[in-house]
Amino acid sequence: MNIIPLSEGSFTIDQGKEFIPFDTDSDRLSDRTRGSLLVEIQPFVVVTDDDVILLDAGLGFADDTGILQIHRNLVEAGLNPMDVTRVLMSHLHKDHAGGMSMSDGSGRRVPAFPMATYHVQRLEYETAMRGGSSSYRPESLAFLADSDRLVFHEGDGLIGDHIRYAMSGGHSPYHQVFWIESGGQQIFFGGDEAPQLHQMRHRFMAKYDHDGRRAMSLRQQWWEQGVSEGWTFLFYHDLKSPIVRAGA
Repeated sequence: MNIIPLSEGSFTIDQGKEFIPFDTDSDRLSDRTRGSLLVEIQPFVVVTDDDVILLDAGLGFADDTGILQIHRNLVEAGLNPMDVTRVLMSHLHKDHAGGMSMSDGSGRRVPAFPMATYHVQRLEYETAMRGGSSSYRPESLAFLADSDRLVFHEGDGLIGDHIRYAMSGGHSPYHQVFWIESGGQQIFFGGDEAPQLHQMRHRFMAKYDHDGRRAMSLRQQWWEQGVSEGWTFLFYHDLKSPIVRAGA
């Protein structure tokens, strides 16, 4: 398997849930709103013998010409957005789901990866589309209602014979995590329940999680099992250690 981080850069986020670019060389966290968190936004693409798999889709930012940053990152990595066969979504908060769709130029949202199937927990989608939370942008997700490329998940299950998913429910009520197995290697992607290396190594309970105790317990469980079995962890929000082979 080939794993490629698709970093969109570093950002701060405060209680207003707005992601503001942060230059780690020149900006100071102390100058931002009190309580701001510093995070990386980093989807991943995993290339196996059978699939080109995108794990979460980034913020959905585009340049002045309308080209999505995640598309540009893929091209720089030697891939065409049309190559992506599966988009696996841990959850639908705007910093993970913004790049699932794009404008077609007339204001209509269309799939950003038209050849891919989108894998989403059904109850997570229904929660996002009800609105009422600044964490979601329903307008960027509405395209899924008419898409024949959408696969709704119900709880835990398998995708083909090499991808496993489980509804974990720590960060958001219907958050899901993924294991990808190929060539004797096992990759684990935990979205916002396993976002950074230091949260795995230490007992860490986050105020921003739906169920902080559950998320903390799951992190400990996954890290211990991953160390024992040699998992490769992909950390969506880690500035320094996006890919870590546990136990290595």
